[in-house]
Amino acid sequence: MSAIKKLAKQTATYGFSTILGRLLNYSLVPLHLRIFAPAEYAPIGDLYSYVAFLGVLLTYGLETAYFRFSRSEEKPESVYNTAYISHLVSSALFLTLFLVFATPISGFLKYPNHVEYVVWFSFIVVFDALTAIPLARLRKENRAKRFVSIRMTNISINVLLNLVFLLLLPWLVTQGMEVPFYDKSIGVGYVFIANLISSGLTLVLLMPQLRKVHFNFNSALWKRMMVYSWPILIMGFAGMVNEVFDRILLKYLLPPDNQQYLVGIYSACYKISIFMTLFVQMFRFAAEPFFFNQAEDKNSHQVYADVMKYFVLAGGLIFLGVMLYLDLVKDILIGNPAYYPGLVIVPWLLLGNLFLGMFFNYSFWFKLTDKTTAGASISIFGAVVTLLLNWLLIPIMGYLGSAIATFICYASMMLVCYFMGRKRFPVPYDNGRILFYLSMAIGLYLLSLRLGVTGILQYAANTGLLLIYVGIAYLIEKPKKVKPIQA
Repeated sequence: MSAIKKLAKQTATYGFSTILGRLLNYSLVPLHLRIFAPAEYAPIGDLYSYVAFLGVLLTYGLETAYFRFSRSEEKPESVYNTAYISHLVSSALFLTLFLVFATPISGFLKYPNHVEYVVWFSFIVVFDALTAIPLARLRKENRAKRFVSIRMTNISINVLLNLVFLLLLPWLVTQGMEVPFYDKSIGVGYVFIANLISSGLTLVLLMPQLRKVHFNFNSALWKRMMVYSWPILIMGFAGMVNEVFDRILLKYLLPPDNQQYLVGIYSACYKISIFMTLFVQMFRFAAEPFFFNQAEDKNSHQVYADVMKYFVLAGGLIFLGVMLYLDLVKDILIGNPAYYPGLVIVPWLLLGNLFLGMFFNYSFWFKLTDKTTAGASISIFGAVVTLLLNWLLIPIMGYLGSAIATFICYASMMLVCYFMGRKRFPVPYDNGRILFYLSMAIGLYLLSLRLGVTGILQYAANTGLLLIYVGIAYLIEKPKKVKPIQA
């Protein structure tokens, strides 16, 4: 249990910064949704989908490889140097290519009048790629405070610049002041400029870690790292298909007369799943080095089983917390009734992301046994499911089809990973309690829908349902008192 407490503490440390940072970032969502109509907001969801793909492509699994080989190599510094130099060279090649072909790329993305978008995002992706290994080093060294301070600075600058570009400068113009560097026609582009500046600043803040890079490239080590990491690249790339490709497909499969409008609504309501995404992400930050460090412990398999059980328990609580108070959440995070028709996607996305977190837990069997090709195969399977279901469901159900496709994709990946791991890396998961907590969370939510109460009564009833979940979980999981043996 001490190992679980250690993981919980690390999760809380990373989680505090992740939650606070994401909340700061998501505090911008109501601002964006109040300033931009759905069609104007659509490029944010659309272009950041491409950024997600490019981010995976430019890091190509070397973060996980860095954790893996730093543990086994006699000279961990050689692993750090080799990984960073690899990122530096690949990022330089990518940036050159995208700057040279910025015009045709902008046409392909259906933004022919905004070549600057391609230029800005090229630098954003490169800056983020060049920070990946230094940030991974901070995590490996358990320097959580340093990691948190850099992440928080990045996010704070981004939020501040959004407020300056979207509120302060337009207000100064309305007051009759001349602001020579402000151009109203840039519009949503100022969101991207703020991101560009904050990403560049993060690279500057990591200079102490960058100074530790020595340009001693170990080609033999790099080849072994790439053999290990290329399946993770495939897995990450396929994962991005599952996570963000729906917004790209919506633009092509929805009726052309209101594509941007519907993509904007879907992208806005997708943000509400942030609560589950945050939980999964902060858990992953702490769990990845933790699971590798725990691998040599004789009780590691039981620890992995306990981690999964408590993960599902916490995920069910988050699902209920969002869905039972969705009326309140939507007013805080969205605040614009024009976007409310998209709320139907929220429960599907919350559960889908919970299944993604369970997949992440199950996936450590192939990372710990160096069978990363299995992870690539599962992710490719998920990508095929995503593409097929989106292609089938979007023309019939619109953006709800995309949400259901996400749910089915992650559920199927989770199940396939579990059954494959059960044969190759047996872990005594408490499937009974896992299924019980999932069923209880979904059942209590469905019960809240059947109650049919509104207003104060609705909040009172839903609070009661939430307390039932917490109370039952406590009764099941509370430590049992051991009676002393009588002499």
